[in-house]
Amino acid sequence: MMELIPLLMFVAVCAALMFGYPVAFTLGGTALIAAGLGIVTGIFDAELLRAFPDRLYGIMQNGTLMAVPLFVLMGVMLERARIAEELLVNLARVFSGIPAGMAVSVVVVGALLAASTGIVGATVVTMGLMSLPTMLKRGYSPKLATGTICATGTLGQIIPPSIALVLLGDTLSNAYQQAQLSQGIFNPKPVSVGDLFMGAIIPGLLLVAAYIIYLLFIARREPATERAAEDVDLLQTLKSLFPPIALMLLVLGSIITGAATPTEAAAVGALGAGILAWSRGALNWARAGEVGQSTLQVTAMVFAILIGASLFSLVFRGFGGEEVVTHLFESLPGGVVGATLLVMLVIFLLGFILDFIEITFVVVPIVGPVLLAMGLDPVWLGVMIALNLQTSFLTPPFGFALFYLRGVAPAEVATGAIYSGVVPFIAIQLLVMLLLAVWPSLATWLPGFVAG
Repeated sequence: MMELIPLLMFVAVCAALMFGYPVAFTLGGTALIAAGLGIVTGIFDAELLRAFPDRLYGIMQNGTLMAVPLFVLMGVMLERARIAEELLVNLARVFSGIPAGMAVSVVVVGALLAASTGIVGATVVTMGLMSLPTMLKRGYSPKLATGTICATGTLGQIIPPSIALVLLGDTLSNAYQQAQLSQGIFNPKPVSVGDLFMGAIIPGLLLVAAYIIYLLFIARREPATERAAEDVDLLQTLKSLFPPIALMLLVLGSIITGAATPTEAAAVGALGAGILAWSRGALNWARAGEVGQSTLQVTAMVFAILIGASLFSLVFRGFGGEEVVTHLFESLPGGVVGATLLVMLVIFLLGFILDFIEITFVVVPIVGPVLLAMGLDPVWLGVMIALNLQTSFLTPPFGFALFYLRGVAPAEVATGAIYSGVVPFIAIQLLVMLLLAVWPSLATWLPGFVAG
C-alpha cells in the first residue's frame, strides 16, 4: 500500500492543477496532506519534515538561482523598451528581397527574444502582436504566419541563455550529485548551468536553421509571400541590430568562456538592457516601474513553485517514492532506452497541463537521479528535456503556445489555422530530437571541447 502513495501524490497534483488550483499551493498542500495522513497512520516519519527549513535555506543560498530575476529583468526590459520591435522592423527590411523574408525575420528576432526571456507566453504574445497583422497584410497564409510565430515563441526552451535552461541546469546538477552518491561516488563530478548552455547551442541553432530552410522551401509554393526589396538604411540597421545582439553574445560568451558565472552574466545583461533602453529614450520612471513589477511577479511565481516543489519532493522521498521510480524503470523492457522513452512521453504529456517551471521542479528531481544513475549524460538529458517541452508546448490541442497566440490573434484567424500551421514545425522539432538521440555528441561535444 505504501508503494502506491507516491504515485497517488503525483496523480493528485495533476488532478488539482487541471481544476485550476495554484501550482505552488497545490504542491505544498498535497505534500502536507499526505504527510499528515502518513503520520496519523504511522507510515511516515514526522522527523523528516525537520529537513524542510534547511531546504529553504539552501534555496536562499543558491547563487545560480539569483540569475532568474536578472534574466527576467533583461528580457522584460528589451520587450517594454520596444527594442525587439525595432529589431523586427529592420531585419524585415534586410530580408525583404528574399522569399518569406518577413517570416525569416520573425524567426531570427523571436529566437533572440526567446533567448533573453525563456518564457513561452511572453515571446508568443509579443511576436503575435508585433508581426502577425503585418504578415497577414503581406500575403502570408494564416497557417504559415501563425505556425511560424508559435514555433518561434517556443525557442526560449532551448536557446541559451534562458530561464528554462538555468532552472534545468540547477535541478540536473543536484540530480547528478544524487545519482553519483547512490553509486558510491563520494567525490561527484559537477555539471553546471554553463555546461547546459553550451550543450544547447548546437541543437538550438540547428532548430533555427531548420525553421528557416522550411520557410524558404514553402515560399516557393506560396508566391504571395513578399519578395520586393525595400530600401535599407545600412547605418540605421546596424545601430538597431548591433547593440542587442552584442549584449546577448556578451552574456552567453562570458558564461561559455568561464569569464563569468551565469548569475554574473545575467547581472551584466540586465544592466546592459537598461542602458540600451535609456540610450534610446525608452526608459523613464513609469516604464522602470512596469519592468520592476513584471520582474517581481515572474520571480515570485518561480520561487513560490520551487518552495512548494521542495516540500513535495521531501515528502515524496519520505514515502519511498525514489525507490518506487527506480524499481519501475529497472523493470521496463529495453533498459535505459525504455526508461528514457517513458520519461520523455510523460514529460511531453505533462507539458499540456504544466509549465516548464513546474515540470523542472517536480518531475526532473524524481526521475533525474534514476536516469543519470543508469548512465545517461546530464547535459544530453537536459537538452532532450528542453526540446521535448518545446514540442509539447506547440502540439495541439493543449499546447500553451497555441492558447497564447489565440488570445492575441485577430478574430478572422481561425483556431484550426493555428493548429494546422504548427504541424510542420512539430515535425521539424521531432526530427531534431531524433538526430540528438542518434548523435548525442550534438549536445555533448561543445561542453567537452571547451572543458578540454
